[in-house]
Amino acid sequence: MSRTIRVAHSPDSDDAFMFYALAEGKIDTGELRYEHELADIETLNRRALKGELEVTAVSIHAYAYLAETYALLNSGSSMGDRYGPRLVGRTSPPADPRQASRGRRIAVPGTLTTAYLALRLFQPEFEPVVMPFDRIEDAVEAGEVELGLLIHEGQLTHEERGLPLWTDLGEWWFGETGLPLPLGGNVVRRDLGRTVMDQVARDLKAGIEYALAHRTAALSHASRFNRGIGEARTDRFVAMYVNHWTVDYGERGREAVRELLRRGHAAGIIPHPVAVDFVGVESGAA
Repeated sequence: MSRTIRVAHSPDSDDAFMFYALAEGKIDTGELRYEHELADIETLNRRALKGELEVTAVSIHAYAYLAETYALLNSGSSMGDRYGPRLVGRTSPPADPRQASRGRRIAVPGTLTTAYLALRLFQPEFEPVVMPFDRIEDAVEAGEVELGLLIHEGQLTHEERGLPLWTDLGEWWFGETGLPLPLGGNVVRRDLGRTVMDQVARDLKAGIEYALAHRTAALSHASRFNRGIGEARTDRFVAMYVNHWTVDYGERGREAVRELLRRGHAAGIIPHPVAVDFVGVESGAA
């Protein structure tokens, strides 16, 4: 008897690439049938707080509030390896962007996003203005806010719009920790039981490996979600966030998740310590 698993992810080219094989039935998933839903990452974070979905993409920051209901899948991460969310403005970057951003009105794509957590760690004192991620460049350009925190394709397009980079938070984080910045991951609901959770982990990993092995077809699928950045930039953006970290966090990636959440708690942003449980880690891996 087949069982339907609802899988939710954002309508972005990197997530579309990652889920290509599952969405198009390219791999054998046995009795599990995956039904896909699309929504922006902050909406998915909020839905996960209610436990609505069996499997969903979430921000690593949001996982701090989901750990009792969901476990992190060891495949499917979006990791910023010396790059990540970008803080941009309308003026040239100051000599000390960290100090200069203090007290500013900054557009952010949601308070559960990892981008927001990283920005709070970078500069604790600012006024967040929450808005859809794809409105932030417009808001900075129009002067509605002083600075904007860009995720997704905006990381590649802001300079063309005359919005210079103040700080790349992935680069800043690497300087602080020597680790990549874990931005997003996929979670599986614990009440599915260990057998199903393990199969979901295997299916997701197999799907990502299939997409990477069939890159041209997967990119063609992903290009439908690229919001007009063109094929070359889609390829570049996908490569930034679907790579070896996505196949498997690895010991260093798992350490990065724990360190980010530990620092978030130590800074008082996350109100409690977070125990991180990964599903799909191969035997013998740390």
